[in-house]
Amino acid sequence: MGLLKQLEADYDLDIIEDYLTHFGVMTGLLDKLIVNLSRDDEFDASSYELNRIFHNIKTASEYLKLSPIVKLTTIVEDITNRLKSRRGVGATASNELIDWLLLVADQMQGYLDDIENDEIYLRILNPKIIAIPNEIFN
Repeated sequence: MGLLKQLEADYDLDIIEDYLTHFGVMTGLLDKLIVNLSRDDEFDASSYELNRIFHNIKTASEYLKLSPIVKLTTIVEDITNRLKSRRGVGATASNELIDWLLLVADQMQGYLDDIENDEIYLRILNPKIIAIPNEIFN
């Protein structure tokens, strides 16, 4: 039994459909928001929205007991909280952080694909994600 079938067996079908729909919509927004962190005129809105997205994915994934997604989104939520703390001061994200967040966005899309394709397990974490950026601001 794959991931999707297991979720459907454990939870109401409407919950799973809502989760997958929202997960898809939110991951579809990530790349643009991440790239906008390099623009001082977009940093504030993008950092807030990224934090909200990762928090929402984390919370929904906790409910469904999707541990790998929870672990990754917890780390990213912490980093986006740090970004949010610099709103209003003309900050921008470092290239290192933007590249890292784009890797995270790819990983999140992969997780969504794994669930939708009813894979047995979520894919392994891209090892480059383990190297969390030291510098998050320019």
